[in-house]
Amino acid sequence: MLVRDRAGLEMMRCAQEEVRSLRGNPVPDDFHGGKLAAVWARARKSPAFRGLPEFSWENFESLPVMTKEGLKSDPWHYAVTDVSGAAKYYETTGTTGRVTPTPRLAEDVIWNTVSVAEAWRSILRDGDRVAVLLPSDVVPVADLIVSVCEYLGLPHSRLYPFATGISDWDRLLGFWENLRPTTLFASPGVVLQLTRLLKQRQLMAQHSSAVRDIMLLGEVSTPPLRARLGQWWDATAHDASYGSTETGTLAAACPRGRLHLLTGTNYFELATDQGLVPLPAHGKGRLVVTPLNLYARPMLRLDTGDDVEIDTGGCDCPDRAPVVVVCGRSSETIEIHGARLTILGVENAVYGATEATGYLVEVDSTGQFGRLLLERGIGADRAAEPAAIEELQRLSENELGLHWDAVVFVNSLPSTTKSGGSQKSWKRSNIRVVEPA
Repeated sequence: MLVRDRAGLEMMRCAQEEVRSLRGNPVPDDFHGGKLAAVWARARKSPAFRGLPEFSWENFESLPVMTKEGLKSDPWHYAVTDVSGAAKYYETTGTTGRVTPTPRLAEDVIWNTVSVAEAWRSILRDGDRVAVLLPSDVVPVADLIVSVCEYLGLPHSRLYPFATGISDWDRLLGFWENLRPTTLFASPGVVLQLTRLLKQRQLMAQHSSAVRDIMLLGEVSTPPLRARLGQWWDATAHDASYGSTETGTLAAACPRGRLHLLTGTNYFELATDQGLVPLPAHGKGRLVVTPLNLYARPMLRLDTGDDVEIDTGGCDCPDRAPVVVVCGRSSETIEIHGARLTILGVENAVYGATEATGYLVEVDSTGQFGRLLLERGIGADRAAEPAAIEELQRLSENELGLHWDAVVFVNSLPSTTKSGGSQKSWKRSNIRVVEPA
């Protein structure tokens, strides 16, 4: 963490007190007004918001929504610092074709770290040993996990196996024997590939024995996939958090396996067919957020582009914040035979019906052909595959309205379907356009 002087220590203490006071309690009615006024004042220092009037709820609610496209077209227009004034500098992965420069001040890092660490206290325990199987370059996710571990006092190491050089799969397995991690932070694809490797080398029991929690990040993870990973590892797989490089963390996992919005560090709205509304008790729409603790680039009413479902009564854990289910982005859907497919729908069918360790959707440019390639698990019973395919087709027809032209098990899939911690785009990693037969 970037605490290097008395001011930084005082900032961390203030963040800690504020975040802890709101954990498990409803956010007071006057809390968001005061925090939004402070964000508004910081935002007025940027070229994009320089002409704003003084803050009021009326002025806030009349402010046009920021779009991701607008932010990406001129990201420095919204910043109040350049790279030389930043404590850290990141860029988005560019899954939409254009990267977003993202400077961060110490304030950004400290507030985000404290909010996430306090949320994860209900899962991470004293004495845990953490393996961070996430990329360390360009994007902030691995830095965040390291900062959380430092804040909580947990031993940890970065071990991203898809990086060329010092950390490959063999080095990871050797390192594992000494670290004996109890908690893994990784993208779903990386854990799937690690599972295959351990089973192939007959090391699964030895390397999974100490692991209690698998914290999945970097991609949307579905309940059936988490259940499969939990079964294979004899551990609990969590959808650890949700957010973006631009916004910081917006939601974090609880021990019951659900994601809770971080309402103490963000102000949320929902873009619905009826327009933009404050966060409802229940509802579906695109999530719009005003992060309350961004300093390098304060943002007001950013449309995340993510379709979500909100439920305030969906969890019996002590966290009273709304539960959110992230359904993905409308731009990430594909259409086959008139059926519109999302990552959640496809993965519910794949991992609900089979024990595949990965998949690849092949579709032609017209959307009139769809083939599903399933990666055969190590030691899988091939005689059981026809029944699994039949069950997958049944689930797909019932839930997706699609009968696949073909479903085929293969021995292995391209590594791009597994290294998703660094490429969050479903279309890039799990969809392949093929020529019509």
